[in-house]
Amino acid sequence: MARIVEGIAASAGIAIARAFLLKSPDFHIERKTIGSAKREMVRLAAALEEAKQELESVKQRAQAKLGEDKAAIFAAHLLVLQDPEFIGPIQNKIREENINVEFAVREVANMYIGMFEQLDNEYMKERAADIRDVTQRLLAHLLGVKLADLQAISEEVIIVAEDVTPSDTAQMDTRYVKGFATDIGGRTSHSAIMARSLEIPAVVGTKQVTEAVEPNMWIVVDGLDGNVIINPTDEELEAYRKKQAQYEAQRATWAKLVNEKTVTADGVRIELAANIGTPEDIESVLKNGAEGIGLYRTEFLYMGRTQLPSEEEQYNAYKTVLEKMDGKPVVIRTLDIGGDKELPYLNMPKELNPFLGFRAIRLCLEMQDMFRVQLRALLRASMFGNLKIMFPMIATLEEFRQAKQIVEEEKAKLIAEGISVAGRIEIGIMVEVPAIALLADVFAKEVDFFSIGTNDLIQYTMAADRMNEKVSYLYQPYHPALLRLIDMVIQAAHKEGKWAGMCGEMAGDPVAIPLLLGLGLDEFSMSASSILQARNMMKKLSREELEAHARKAMTMSTGEEAVRYVKQWLIP
Repeated sequence: MARIVEGIAASAGIAIARAFLLKSPDFHIERKTIGSAKREMVRLAAALEEAKQELESVKQRAQAKLGEDKAAIFAAHLLVLQDPEFIGPIQNKIREENINVEFAVREVANMYIGMFEQLDNEYMKERAADIRDVTQRLLAHLLGVKLADLQAISEEVIIVAEDVTPSDTAQMDTRYVKGFATDIGGRTSHSAIMARSLEIPAVVGTKQVTEAVEPNMWIVVDGLDGNVIINPTDEELEAYRKKQAQYEAQRATWAKLVNEKTVTADGVRIELAANIGTPEDIESVLKNGAEGIGLYRTEFLYMGRTQLPSEEEQYNAYKTVLEKMDGKPVVIRTLDIGGDKELPYLNMPKELNPFLGFRAIRLCLEMQDMFRVQLRALLRASMFGNLKIMFPMIATLEEFRQAKQIVEEEKAKLIAEGISVAGRIEIGIMVEVPAIALLADVFAKEVDFFSIGTNDLIQYTMAADRMNEKVSYLYQPYHPALLRLIDMVIQAAHKEGKWAGMCGEMAGDPVAIPLLLGLGLDEFSMSASSILQARNMMKKLSREELEAHARKAMTMSTGEEAVRYVKQWLIP
């Protein structure tokens, strides 16, 4: 009888093949007292050089197979091997504690891995995988252990592993590697990102798939529902082959829409945009036919480093995105640090309630030197595309006015310096704080647009930390209270001739889309991979017909009632 292991659907599709268990080498390392620190330093230098050469080779293969942007992961790995913040502590441990290099490498690596994993931010947690990957390669050279050669695979398999590193995925030949399943990881992990780039199904974060699977077992990776089916019966195999064929047919249909506008069945034009974190994400945005960028999370420029990014570095990043989008709207959010995202080099005080604390626009208005550098970079880049600036975590009209005044001051300074700035730049706010929705009619007179950030708006409306599993049942996107707040924002915007968008996860949710269309949302911003499916869905829906349904959903008593109603009556 088949066994089902549940995980996170990280890359869509169905893969059916025999399991290939990818096990990390057994690095048996003991602490040893050494006779010569100099000899250990020579061994470290040699291993670093060998690892660098190997990574250069892996990077070149990745460039050929995955493209320049995904190969940038290996450029980051190479930087780790040259980073004094990583190498220095290893050398100090060898000298000061008189210990062997292998033990020193593992101790320092574990310190950094632990530091990243303790952060609440999912993106930063996954950076621990970078350190693991680099450390494994370095230790392999120090200990003379051979790493697994995935390029040697010559038959169709599904990789089953505790985790799949970027180095592993760079070696995968998708003629033979049909998918993978891992114990750890999330949707933002490198393994998930690479799986989506390779367009192979993946289920991650199962916690137990390596224990449940034996080599050569037949398994199914269901990247649509997030399940791994182990030892499926003939009937189950047949059912999944049908599901596989149906999904491929769906993809072929969606692909035809890549160059089309997003128009509802009753002729209403909708803007489908994408959320991004780095300029490297643009390739996927264009490939999936996005009509703009609805959220560029600029905090990733600031994270995973030891100091603030310079104005020039930021300017080049923003300019690249604006140029590549070729006149399509690009909403760039100013620095949103705090809550689950920390910058160690700012030495911020620990807070009891960081999500309700000194973060986002509150931090920027206090640390104006940092804020003004970002605004200068944005304003300079505005000449290269259709820039819209968005402030996060606004709670009062005074905050918005002060932030906008700083923009005007920096704009005037740049013009005085002879630097060109676009004449008209829309300035809007993220709606994350319920107070904004309740006062949306007042804000709509002063902002150029609203973008509803449902991830935070839900947790603040329901007073439930979205990171806390104990209260996860309160994280309800379809709760009538939330729908009413969204409606307030959209109606207020339209009354003043402004537009309202959404950049939270809810915007790409097939259950939420009919409700949001009915409420009159103008712009939906989501992960790039969701765009074609959303466009296909919207062309079958009539905004006029959905309006009454959305208003009915707002009168219901619970979120569950609203979901049942949508599934029964509104999803085509």
